[in-house]
Parts: sequence; C-alpha cells; structure tokens
Amino acid sequence: MNAIGEKVVAIEHIGSTAVPGLGAKPIIDIMVGLRQLSDAKECIEPLRRIGYEYVPELEAEIPERRYFHKGPSNVPEKHYHLHMAEIDGEFWDVQVLFRDYLRTHSDCAREYCELKKDLAAKYRLNREAYTEAKSSFIKSTIAKARNERSAGSDAEP
Repeated sequence: MNAIGEKVVAIEHIGSTAVPGLGAKPIIDIMVGLRQLSDAKECIEPLRRIGYEYVPELEAEIPERRYFHKGPSNVPEKHYHLHMAEIDGEFWDVQVLFRDYLRTHSDCAREYCELKKDLAAKYRLNREAYTEAKSSFIKSTIAKARNERSAGSDAEP
C-alpha cells in the first residue's frame, strides 16, 4: 500500500478467503482502515495508477465504504476487492467481527460454507439474489459474535 500509505491506519484480510478452510471464489478482499472516510478521495488516483478501479456507484448501497477492484478486464469478478472504511466505524467492526467469529467457530464456518454452495447453485446467474440470500445468516452470526464479545467484556479478570 505504498501508494496510499500515509492515509492507512490498518489493513485487514476479510471475506471468505480470510477464513481457513472456508470455500471461496478466487477473490481477495482487503479492507483498508482510514482515520476518516473523506481520506479515500485522496487515494483514488494513486490506486488507479497501480491498477485499481474505483466504483463510486456502490456508495449508495454501502455509504460507509469506498470500494475499488482490480483484475483482468475479461474477468467479471475482479480478483482483488479493496474496501476502505473508517477504522472505528460500523462497517469495519462488522467485517472483522464476522471474519473472526468464523475463524474461531469452525462449525459455523462449515455451515456458512454449505449455505454458500447451495446458494451459488441456486442463484448461479444472479449475484444480487445470492448476496441477499446469505444476509440472514450473516446478520445472525454477527449478533452471536456481538453477544459473545459482550459476555467476554463483562467477565471479571
């Protein structure tokens, strides 16, 4: 991330490829933490120079994230997805929380993997429907992870 290093507070590998053993498309999701989301504006051109394409139309869908992708032009699902978010924002928290929960709960990761396989077969040509169909599982898992985190912070040393 030399191109934008002065703006970056943290970098995390997120998404399915960040969870060992979880089935995934060959896409690497990288989350870049910024002090403030407005810093992303200054990153657009440096990232473009190293091959990332900024996709501003997705801001309507997830306003607390700035999204870029990179990969061969003949591949619809680019190989690298870069998500920029505020380091202490909700988007950042949810992504890390979900990833970490799956990493530490292999039964949940297996269940998610099976769900993704089933949905991929069912919605092979409809990415939006596939994503929407996963949402209740993801929301439920995030709620479990938050409850577990809260219970852990309430425990006495």
